[in-house]
This record gives sequence, structure tokens and C-alpha cells, in this order.
Amino acid sequence: MRDEQPVILDGGHGEGGGQILRTALSLSLCTGRAFRLTAIRQNREKPGLRPQHMLAVLSAQRLGSAYVEGAQVGSRELWFEPKQKVTPGTYFFDIGTAGSTLLVLQTLLPALLAASGPSSLTLCGGTHNLHAPTFEFVERVYLPRLAQLGHRVSISLLRPGFYPIGGGKLTVQVTPTTETQPLEILSRGSVRSVQAEVLVSRLPMHISQREQATLMSRLDIPADHCHVRALTDCAGPGNALLVQIDTDSGSELFCAIGERGVRAEQVASDCADEVDRFLLADVPVGEYLADQLLLPLALGSGGRFLTTAPSLHTLTQVDTLRAFLPVQIAIEQKTDRAHLITVSPR
Repeated sequence: MRDEQPVILDGGHGEGGGQILRTALSLSLCTGRAFRLTAIRQNREKPGLRPQHMLAVLSAQRLGSAYVEGAQVGSRELWFEPKQKVTPGTYFFDIGTAGSTLLVLQTLLPALLAASGPSSLTLCGGTHNLHAPTFEFVERVYLPRLAQLGHRVSISLLRPGFYPIGGGKLTVQVTPTTETQPLEILSRGSVRSVQAEVLVSRLPMHISQREQATLMSRLDIPADHCHVRALTDCAGPGNALLVQIDTDSGSELFCAIGERGVRAEQVASDCADEVDRFLLADVPVGEYLADQLLLPLALGSGGRFLTTAPSLHTLTQVDTLRAFLPVQIAIEQKTDRAHLITVSPR
């Protein structure tokens, strides 16, 4: 691997959550640079590594045959040093809890896309989690944008999994490319359709029906564009709302996860609020996709996109990328609600 100075990162910087760890693991595997992360998840209610973060560390360790110190649940400090380039192959990882499989996937995917051959990945755990992308977001929004860069990734949901039981399972097929294209998403264009879906597993149907009614009312969606889907293959109860917006420039998807003690109407209203903010901003890239596009653009041929005001997550992601890579990232406010982010690898 490269003979470079290790990257030193403060886990309490910026948003101070697991994103710094996941991005550092991705970049370490792709660049060969070791890193030390201190104050892991300093700003969270339960600081330190949790089981889903542990799986991200251990799976990244396996991909890069890395030397690791501090890989224990609750650890506040980690040393990670890859010893070889990522080996393509068939991998299986089980979080063992309802932790997000999609966050683990986003940790490993950049390295697998840079490998010398195709890989197959199976992940078990949660597929519809609070504070994490859902399976549908990755399938319908994130991966199509990667395809615009030239990456070939397909994903299949074998079984959904909700907190607290988990038990979800998904598979991913990754075919690396040696050439990527710059990405430009500068206008949203017309809204072609707004579709909503309410997923419910092992819960009274009136919950999903109340959510459906709220979404239809708040977003003015007709009944044939707002469906309830009862899931019969989940290990435990769960509830998720999905609102997909298809525009001239592509798709965005907004999600809300039902929580114990939160009324169905409130869950649906919160989701509708996110949709309203996005539509009002008149941008093609939402807040969460903006976060996730930065890394593949920095590792690839760069690009630029119009999005909402950068979140603390986005600003923290920018700082982590700059710590590993000689990349220029500019954020320019264009209107009261729209910002242009430009990523220029050197």
C-alpha cells in the first residue's frame, strides 16, 4: 500500500456521528492510507462503535486485509491500516442486529467499484431504518446516479427488516469500471409524477390507512398513486412511508419510519414536510443524496449539482474527503434555497 502519513480524524468534528467513520473506511480502502479516528460518534446519545459500525469496520478489514486496533463495541478510538488492494469476490456479512445494511453497503461499495473484478455481496440486518437510507432510496435514487457516472451496480431485496428485530436480507452485484464520467445535474425540470407507498408489517392496518390518508391530503396525491403494501415476510413489526418524485432530471425519494409512540398522522406529516421543502427549493438533488454523491465524485471524474442548503452532514463529508484526497470542493449559494456544489479531483 502507499507509503503516506496516516490521516488523523476527530470523530467529534461537525455532525460527530458514524458518517465520519464510514467515509474514512471507504477512503482508506480506496487510497491505501491508514487513519486514526478519535472521539468516535462523540455527539451521539451512545458514543463509540455500535454493532452496525463494528460490522462496517470488520467487513472493510476483510476487504483490505487491514490491521485494526480498537474494533470493539463501545470503542471511542480506532486505527485502520489496509495491507492490500481490495480483493473482488463473494462476500457475506450479517450485522446480527437491526442495524442498517444500506449504511454498511455504502461503506464498502466505493472500494468494490475500484476492485480489479466483479463482486457479489450479501448483507443481513435492517433495511428500513431511522436516520439511514432505505433499500428503495438506494435502488431508485442513489444507484441510478452512480450509473450516470459509469458504475454498474444492481441490488435485490430478499427480505425487509425493521428495528428492533431486523432479519432483513439483500444482495448486491458490483461490476467495476476503469473509466467514469463527470456528473452534471443543474436543473430539476418538470415534475412528472409523485407516487407514495406505505409499507406495514405485523401492525394494525389502520396505522397505514391513516398514513395513506394524510399523505393524500397533504400532497394532493390521488388514491391510485398512494398505495398500502402489507409485508408478509418480515421477522418483526415495522412501518415505512416512501414518497417518490420523478422529474425530468431523475428521481428523488423521501422516507419516514414509523416509531412507537409517534402518531401515524405525525409520521406522514413529517414526510410530507420534507417533500414540500424539496419541491419549493426547485433543485434536482435532495439533502441526503447530496451527502452521498460527494464521495463517488471525488474518487471519480468530479462533477457539479444543484441542491438545497448544505447540511452539517454534507459539510462534515467535505472535510473528511479533503483529509484523504487532493480534491477541490466548492459550495456556492445560487438562490435563497439552492446551492451549487462542484467537486474537482486534482
